[in-house]
Amino acid sequence: MRQHKAREARTAGGVTVLAMTALLAGCASGGVDREPRPEDPWEGFNRKVFAFNDVLDRYALKPVARGYRFVTPDPVETGVGNFFSNLGEPRTVLNSLLQGKVRNASIATSRFIINTTVGVGGLWDVATRMEITGDEEDFGQTLGAWGWEESRYLVLPLLGPSTLRDTGGLPADMYAYPTTYVDDDETSLALTALRIVDKRAGLLDQEALIQGDRYSFIRDAWLQQRRFEVSDGELGDDPFASDEFDFDDADFDDAFAD
Repeated sequence: MRQHKAREARTAGGVTVLAMTALLAGCASGGVDREPRPEDPWEGFNRKVFAFNDVLDRYALKPVARGYRFVTPDPVETGVGNFFSNLGEPRTVLNSLLQGKVRNASIATSRFIINTTVGVGGLWDVATRMEITGDEEDFGQTLGAWGWEESRYLVLPLLGPSTLRDTGGLPADMYAYPTTYVDDDETSLALTALRIVDKRAGLLDQEALIQGDRYSFIRDAWLQQRRFEVSDGELGDDPFASDEFDFDDADFDDAFAD
C-alpha cells in the first residue's frame, strides 16, 4: 500500500482517515436515508450531483489515478504530493492570520521556507522531519472561526462534498494558491490536472472503509471532519468529566458488593 507519509504526519484525530474518503468525488450510492438530516436539507439535489460525479470518477478520473499510481514510483508520488502540499502553506499563513492564530501562521511560514529551499521546491517535506508541524487552514475554516459555525451540506459538480460556507470560501482559497498566478495556461492546466490525479490516487486505498449507503457515509464523515477542523479539534465536553460523575473506588466496590 502506497502512503504519502509526509502528509499523513500532519493529520489530526481519528476522523481524518474517514474524512479522506469524503473527498472522493464519486462513489456509487445506495439507498436513501429514511430520516432527513437537518444539515442536509437538499439531499435529493445532492444525491443527483453525487451520481453525476460518480460517472465521471468511475470512467475517467479513477482509471487515470490507478494508472498514475501503477507507473509512478513511490518516491516520485510522495514528492508530487509534498510539492502540492507545500504550495498550500501560503493559504494556511493567510487564513491563520485572519483567525488570529499567529503561532500557526509562523509555523506555516517556516514550513514553506524550509521545504521550498532545503526541500527542493517542496519535493521533500523536510519541515515535518524536523517536527515543524501545524494545522492546515482555509477560508471556509476562517468563516467558521468568524461565527459561521454550521452550514448546509452541498455536493458540488466535479468538486464533491462541501457546504454553503466552504463554497463561499472557494474563491479566496483559489486566489491564495500560487498556481493561480502561473501565466502560461498550458502549465497551469497541467499542474491542476496533476494535482487532481495525485489527490485521487492518494484516496484509492480509503475506499475500502466506505460501508453501507455511500452517500451518507461520505457526507457524515466529511461533516465530522470539517467540524473537527473548524473547532480546532474541540469535539465537545466529555459528559463524564463533571463532578456529577465523580466516581471513586468505593462506589464501584459498593455497586458490585454481594
